[in-house]
Amino acid sequence: MPSVIVGRTGPFTGQSVVLGSAPLTFGRKSDSGVVIVSANASRLHAEIVAEDAGFVLYDRDSRNGTYVNDQRVTRHVLRPNDCIRIGEESFLYEAQDAMETVMDLSQLDVPRVGVADPGMLRVTITGGGPVGLAFALSLDEMLPGRVAITIHDGRWIRNDSGVVWKSEAQGNVRRQQVVTVQSRQYLALSREVQSALFDQGAYSEMWPVGPDSVDGRPPRNIRIAYIEDRLLELANKRAAIRLVPKRFDPEEQQKRLSQEHILVICEGGRSRTRDHFADRFGGADASIYSLDGEHLQDVVLGLRVKSRLSDPMSVLLTVSQNRFLLNSLRGEGFLNMRLTREEAKNVIGIDPVRQVFEECIAARPCLMSREEDNEFRCPTHGTLFLPALLRSSPLWKEIRQGLNLFGVAEDDLSAITSFRLDMVQRPRFTAQLSRPTATSPGTYGLLLGDAANAIHFWPGRGLNSGLASATSLARTLSRSWRGKPLRDADFIRHEAAMSMLQYRHKSRAWNAMVTTDEQGVTRAIKDIIARSAESGHGSAGSGPASRRPDLDELLDRMLAIRERLGSRVPGMPTDEELRSHLATIAPATLRVLQESGAWDTLIVGGEEADIDLFYQSDSPVYIPRPADPRSAAPAAGVPRESLS
Repeated sequence: MPSVIVGRTGPFTGQSVVLGSAPLTFGRKSDSGVVIVSANASRLHAEIVAEDAGFVLYDRDSRNGTYVNDQRVTRHVLRPNDCIRIGEESFLYEAQDAMETVMDLSQLDVPRVGVADPGMLRVTITGGGPVGLAFALSLDEMLPGRVAITIHDGRWIRNDSGVVWKSEAQGNVRRQQVVTVQSRQYLALSREVQSALFDQGAYSEMWPVGPDSVDGRPPRNIRIAYIEDRLLELANKRAAIRLVPKRFDPEEQQKRLSQEHILVICEGGRSRTRDHFADRFGGADASIYSLDGEHLQDVVLGLRVKSRLSDPMSVLLTVSQNRFLLNSLRGEGFLNMRLTREEAKNVIGIDPVRQVFEECIAARPCLMSREEDNEFRCPTHGTLFLPALLRSSPLWKEIRQGLNLFGVAEDDLSAITSFRLDMVQRPRFTAQLSRPTATSPGTYGLLLGDAANAIHFWPGRGLNSGLASATSLARTLSRSWRGKPLRDADFIRHEAAMSMLQYRHKSRAWNAMVTTDEQGVTRAIKDIIARSAESGHGSAGSGPASRRPDLDELLDRMLAIRERLGSRVPGMPTDEELRSHLATIAPATLRVLQESGAWDTLIVGGEEADIDLFYQSDSPVYIPRPADPRSAAPAAGVPRESLS
């Protein structure tokens, strides 16, 4: 049977790798079999090689050495339970001679499927982010004592208090983002979850009440890390929920999955599990989000910042243009910068040792944090953010202008990452993965969150769509589960709700990616920004005279928006404060801001998708057969013409 390496401490904790004939490498290089985050590790630090029916660990001339059972080694024949230490990370060597499959050690206490309660709904969730956790908590509340839930997530580790999120140093980045949760979604959560999430001081209400707000309650800005931490704390306390700190592998889990009733896939937009079952869910259509035959994508640079401006000023600056978006909690959050095609090509890192370019920030994407030398470094790959090294580069200049626009000192830019949005239309969100047999219950797969509907975050609807889909599925299962095999018909309401969410939220997102010019031609906003930047940098004038028309036009737009929002966002800046602030912005940037246009709130606003429409009654929808008008008699006291 196979032997494995199991992570004990560090980002790899709880995960395992099967050893085979191919060498297993350890190091900071991105193509290592096991990527070591520790700064004390070398790029190629160590290697395990199959030799003479066993496995041998070699140190590959590392700077700080490789240790086995706290003894430094250059070559060591591995024995069961050997502890390997590289930098601050450690691993256990296990010779698996008694297990059918390699699994996370936390799964050893799983009850055997043969003794499972036939009346218990068995659910596996891949991806333990806010959507997966919210779904699990809701389903447990709706089916108390009748559901067994297993959640997999590779971003977790186990400690003395249970399962917790990995830290940024352990490779779990971008948790400091701030999200906007609409009142329609947070009011649908249970009182326990609402109480856990919305402690005093944990959120702010910087965005105005809109037509989609419930009971006049505004949307709430809250840090994603806070949501994740509180929901995971609740899940740790639920007996019906088992947390597995390991990425879900559909091939490895195939046998166990055949005994589950439900597989909920909510790993994110790049879900490997969804791709594994792609033939069941159908091919995604990219044509609906295309212009002139090209599938439109947006690349956004995420700048972790601390703004010194008031929330009302930040709101006004954000909605008046389409180049930058600040979503923050009391000024701290991510300033998002929409990139042109050319700028997106320059989002690269450079390896200072090998002097080669890496696309880790654009392809993974990674988060590059500011270090003591003021450089932005990727802790996983050791790369530096190239535009920040070239302080005179066009991209870095535009980044600085964005910081200036939102009152961010350059020292208050603490990290840089990137986001790529690639929207598609999905034909279905529910699929039968296996049919019932004499020994298996039949398994349904369902897509939730970004695995179902990756949405442009400019309108701020991604998490809201995910929470709505989680609520919908929990309601569907709580009404359908009767201890018998599930059917396609059981998911008809949920599938309808998902289609409605896709239509509403993706139509909003599409309108955040494109605009229509004066000639009625639809263009990508990023291309309008690019054309404006080229004309701005190419103009001869650069003094106050050339600045005034763009400044005045942008100011007029802001005043109109202020008048519209003033009653819902108190504390808006005065005319003089706005003019004084905009006067500090470079003329070329003012032109880009002005020509990018304001948020089209008329198009993206309006009624929201309300899944309650599908769950107002437990009764089936009954449509009577039309009567033959030649034989139908009018009801007593009702004229015949009133029936037409």
